[in-house]
Amino acid sequence: MLAPKFCPNLSLAQSNMWVSSVRFWALALTLFDSQNVEAHLSIGGWTGSRYFSSAVSTAESRTAFVKTIVDLVNQYDLDGIDFDWEYPNKQGIGCNQISSNDASNYLAFLQELRKDSTGSKITLSAAVGIAPFVGSNGTPMTDVSGFADVLDHIAIMNYDVWGSWSSTVGPNSPLDDACAPTKAGSAVSAVKAWTDAGFPANQIALGVAAYGHSFHVSQQAALGSQAQSANLQDATLQLYPAFDKALQPHGDSQDGAAGQDECGNQVPVGGIFNFWGLVDGGFLNQDGTADTGNGIVYRYDNCSQTPFVYSPTSQVMVSYDDKTSFAAKGKWIEENGLKGFAMWHVLGDFDDILLDSISEAMGVEVEQCGA
Repeated sequence: MLAPKFCPNLSLAQSNMWVSSVRFWALALTLFDSQNVEAHLSIGGWTGSRYFSSAVSTAESRTAFVKTIVDLVNQYDLDGIDFDWEYPNKQGIGCNQISSNDASNYLAFLQELRKDSTGSKITLSAAVGIAPFVGSNGTPMTDVSGFADVLDHIAIMNYDVWGSWSSTVGPNSPLDDACAPTKAGSAVSAVKAWTDAGFPANQIALGVAAYGHSFHVSQQAALGSQAQSANLQDATLQLYPAFDKALQPHGDSQDGAAGQDECGNQVPVGGIFNFWGLVDGGFLNQDGTADTGNGIVYRYDNCSQTPFVYSPTSQVMVSYDDKTSFAAKGKWIEENGLKGFAMWHVLGDFDDILLDSISEAMGVEVEQCGA
């Protein structure tokens, strides 16, 4: 969901490059139209970026791809298309097609789509990583101004910065990492990288997460010398502790199961907790605060501006976002002149706690948008 400084629009996430259920899309788009909310179709994603490279690799394939997009827009009366290529000239899930010419081919495709009579009238956006697209030399591009000319905005996916693949526990979606022991990336450094490369701040939306990553952390690693305390909920939670990679916790009821991914590789459970899942799981109270009365240990990291919760009983630690961290991000977005925020995803929220917090910090009254 993108929430600019006026009214929000909703992006229908679609991991493949075709619409699989006409009934679903027709129903969803009718609902959006009745609420005066723009409907954008998001194409690609972590599991749906395998063939982006070949789709834009030649003049013929680009023209065919443009026609596919235009047909979708006209068939479903879409207001916009969001491209979520993870990632041009950089491997994502592990079996994506990639080429050193991906970035230049991507730009050529977007330019052709924008010149189309239909493409010229809709919103074109892209979800991007925390560094600019990788160029033909294998490093982040230093000039992405051409993309700014054809895209209405980009949404920087400032989440999954730390996770089960990391060497220690860390913030899923850090606002800043200037004082972090390891500079893995953050909203501050990501926006600077993109603006330094020529993408205007007022065309950048900050990606914010309504979910968190879980880790199995021993009491000793999580609480240090206070692990032997009689009142563990009063102990100080350690930041960046070691965790046991062999014991990946299961997340909430919608967490991905262990099995084979799209590349055929065996993967463990995701360990993802939506914000509502932390409430259901007993980590948070109904108002979104940590359930410290039932033994949960909470700490807010002032460096990354993100919270952590820990259950000494299950030895599960979660890096996530709460209303305090969302308010900090909203204030920073407003102060730095960004377009707005892109929330992945709005259904991860609980009772609109996160959405209300960031919107209020930005001075946005979301309730008016459906009026």
